[in-house]
Amino acid sequence: MTNPIRQFTDLGQAIWLDFISRELLRSGKLRALIDEGVSGVTSNPTILQKSVATGSEYDGQIRSLAAAGKSTYEIYEALAFQDISEAADQLRPVYDATGGGDGFVSIEVDPKLAHDTEGTVSEARRLFRTIARPNVMIKVPATKAGLPAIATLIGEGVNVNVTLIFALSMYERVMQAYLDGLRKLHQGGKPLDTVASVASFFVSRIDTLTDKRVKERIEAGEKDLEPLFGQAAVASAKIAYDRYQAVFGGEPFAELRAAGARVQRPLWASTSTKNPAYPDTKYVDPLIGPNTVNTLPPVTLDAIRDHATAARTIDQHVDQAHAAFDQLRAAGIDFDAITDQLLTEGIKAFADSFEKLLADIEAKRAKVAASA
Repeated sequence: MTNPIRQFTDLGQAIWLDFISRELLRSGKLRALIDEGVSGVTSNPTILQKSVATGSEYDGQIRSLAAAGKSTYEIYEALAFQDISEAADQLRPVYDATGGGDGFVSIEVDPKLAHDTEGTVSEARRLFRTIARPNVMIKVPATKAGLPAIATLIGEGVNVNVTLIFALSMYERVMQAYLDGLRKLHQGGKPLDTVASVASFFVSRIDTLTDKRVKERIEAGEKDLEPLFGQAAVASAKIAYDRYQAVFGGEPFAELRAAGARVQRPLWASTSTKNPAYPDTKYVDPLIGPNTVNTLPPVTLDAIRDHATAARTIDQHVDQAHAAFDQLRAAGIDFDAITDQLLTEGIKAFADSFEKLLADIEAKRAKVAASA
């Protein structure tokens, strides 16, 4: 029987799971997915919040930690570190088999630090040191404050998942921050092949907001804009990959590559389809290619098992991607304003989820204390 995940791997794309829970880890389901070809896990405050709020698997640990007098934040970290550590251990064979090229699990710095360079660096160092697994990536948002943090952390050998990338201009700066970090690591006489990074584009959200703007233009009397619906996200990702190839396949990376450095792989995140009118593999089928990652929520993973088309597509029809952007601009769509809004909303959404996660833990902690 054909294994679509292995087909994607053969084309150079790693399939990661955009989900984590205690039940996934303890039931053997993650190990089964790894056997099937899934080679990484991503998490974020929203995912952790849902896992803690909806499941009972964490209640026993919350009870014992509360009884030990731990604060709500200390309990959160204990839960998160336990999950991330177990996922990293289960993925360690993938990490070893690929020589450190894959098999990663990601954990996010506190979203409230998104605009705090020093705070982000300090938090990322602490997370990386505390979890103490070579296949853990620390998620740092693609903000102005995040860029120097990325360079500093890579320069210290900390694996970084650069998250919440929307704008192509920011992606250029993210790649430069990675290269700056590698140069710093190299100048310090440290090996370059022990550090890894991915650059995470939140794909579907681009279409969600761009489609809204296109609809507004149509309602204002513009004509013939319907073909622009659902075009921006895939076009943006294809152009991003084109820029990736120019940097990591060209002169900017040549010396570092010769010294053993790894490319910073583009990662397609937010790849579930938000608009039910669109195919459920809309953000999978057109974005397959070498040195890429697609991190999929369980529902989209099920979809690719059932009917995804495995073919190299990421560097096909790039001219059409540029044409789509030209048409959007000609229609008066301000893409810079869209990506700025998406970044602001993304940071807020993660911060809100983080606060909700802490509130949920506090509620469970109080309940445990009351029943003691």
